[in-house]
Amino acid sequence: MATSKTAELTVYIDVKSPYAFIALEPTLALEHELGLQFDWTPLTLDIPSYLGSAKKNDAGLIVENNRTKSQWSGVKYAYKDARRYAALQDRTLLGTQKIWDSSLANISISWVSKKDRKKLPAYLMNLFTPFWKRELDIEDINKVSETLASTNVDVNGFEAYARGSGKKEHDMLQASFHKQGIFGVPTYNLGDEFLFGREHLPYVKWRLTGQKGNPPDIAYQI
Repeated sequence: MATSKTAELTVYIDVKSPYAFIALEPTLALEHELGLQFDWTPLTLDIPSYLGSAKKNDAGLIVENNRTKSQWSGVKYAYKDARRYAALQDRTLLGTQKIWDSSLANISISWVSKKDRKKLPAYLMNLFTPFWKRELDIEDINKVSETLASTNVDVNGFEAYARGSGKKEHDMLQASFHKQGIFGVPTYNLGDEFLFGREHLPYVKWRLTGQKGNPPDIAYQI
């Protein structure tokens, strides 16, 4: 079913979040199934503020470490959990070797939304998939521009947008998230409800399809 109508649903995502990655395909599938266009809004997570920071070399050895033992445990569990569901989707999810600045890549999502919305689903997959294979440098504007071009999105003016009005808009958005009660991704916003995690997709579908019958319990969908 082709997407046509705009839905009153905002999906908050960040390219560098493994949980956003495994939520991407089922959320896009729901969007397509319902013939709607969700508002995909980038939220650039400040991971070091709550999970510390670390960096590995190409051999996988830690060369910088500002994490506590507890923070490392949390990070390792998050990746183990995300990999389990990525495997069920037949997708590769490799742990990142550093905490990336995903602001540029996230700004590119807004660019596609404004420039050519119908190409956004393909662009999201083309952006997330190689990043989680460690094949895409999301901090390199040339690489991000190449990803836009490979999705047949016009890149004319993108660099100026990314460094100018797009960055300003991005930074203003980030400052507003915590005030709205948004702290992680994926988060689904339906009116005054904020739902964290893709396990809420059955409920989201129930809301978007007229709330027929009893609301579904929390459930993971592949």
